[in-house]
Amino acid sequence: MARLPTRWYNIAADLPEPLPPMIDPLDDEGSRIARLVEILPSRLIELEYTLDKYIDIPGEVLDAYMKIGRPTPLARAKGFEKALGVGGGVKIFYKFEGVLPTGSHKINTAIPQAYYARLDGASEVVTETGAGQWGLAASTAASMFALKTTVFMTASSYRSKAGRRRLMEVLGATVYSSPSSVTENGRKALAEMGESHPGSLGLAIAEAVEYTLSSPDRRYLPGSVMEAVLILQTVIGLEVLSQLRDEPDYMIACVGGGSNFAGFTYPAIGAWLRGEGFEKTRFIAAESTASPKLTGGRYMYDGLDAGTVLPLAKMYSLGKDHVPPPLHSAGLRYHAAAPSLSLLRKLGIVEAVALGESEVLRHAMLFARSEGIIPAPESAHAIAAAAMVARREAGNGGVTIVFNLSGHGLLDVDAYTRFVEGGGDG
Repeated sequence: MARLPTRWYNIAADLPEPLPPMIDPLDDEGSRIARLVEILPSRLIELEYTLDKYIDIPGEVLDAYMKIGRPTPLARAKGFEKALGVGGGVKIFYKFEGVLPTGSHKINTAIPQAYYARLDGASEVVTETGAGQWGLAASTAASMFALKTTVFMTASSYRSKAGRRRLMEVLGATVYSSPSSVTENGRKALAEMGESHPGSLGLAIAEAVEYTLSSPDRRYLPGSVMEAVLILQTVIGLEVLSQLRDEPDYMIACVGGGSNFAGFTYPAIGAWLRGEGFEKTRFIAAESTASPKLTGGRYMYDGLDAGTVLPLAKMYSLGKDHVPPPLHSAGLRYHAAAPSLSLLRKLGIVEAVALGESEVLRHAMLFARSEGIIPAPESAHAIAAAAMVARREAGNGGVTIVFNLSGHGLLDVDAYTRFVEGGGDG
């Protein structure tokens, strides 16, 4: 029986070495760290720096979690096992976050962030979004706490993900295509590349933060990467620990900035770090070949956003100015991975694999036709990675794989239409 956790988990308390701190760029434009108090909800800043292992979830947030349907189910993918031809020898399970009202895991952190913004007296929250899952979650949470919402949506997704954009507007959000003419960062990008600029999450973050700083009544809600966001996603993994009958051989999740992967795996990784189990479990991060920071990036201090409006963090990064091509898995286009995930990768505790879009969508189709669930293209990276491991382990027997199905793809018709009409080549 799944239990709704009453505390979040913070892996910083169990890491074998301290997380490198955020630093300011070496320029004369003032301290970005000092300005965080003007940007983020104050409680979020406390969470970013805390070493407390567990953080109590406020009562209003617990009520909201129950209202949206937590805990979410953990199901066995028997149809997918059969479709892969590994039935019997390999068991595959998935945690399904797509049952939540906004269709993805993003609402788990949007709710407490909006709650904390309201505690600070803010009247408006501001954020960025790629595929629209985070923007929709932030808009939903803001409406739950009577806050206005402004969203900067990467230009390629603004055009291709019109469904999620419209739903944000239904919830009362103002949605700008990024780069936009609303901010200096946006105007600079438009001047360099024109209206054909596809946008990037790093640039959209820079626009959202710049817009936030233009009024004291606004607070910026980060969708991923920051350690506070990762902490607030651990409700997923804590539920999984109460749902698993046995410790799995593999835990797999996709990675954009890292909140989905961290939320799903960190409670188990923490148990392993403390010597309390999961010694045999391998933790695999599945990323896109279009933005392969964990498999092709460099471990270095880099900007959290393209405009370095925020401080620098030590991460695996492709460079803050990385502009990937438009792709269906827009939520995985971020240039870097969260500091704690990057450290775990550097230490060899987390493995990583990069997957191409055609391979991912082929497995998404196979999963849809064998399990009856259409996955989000981002989540399908975890499906493809799970399939790869399952085929490799098919002859060994007694192997259990658990992956996070972080969202459904019912609003990703554009991705599946192109794939089906293209004869399966995307």
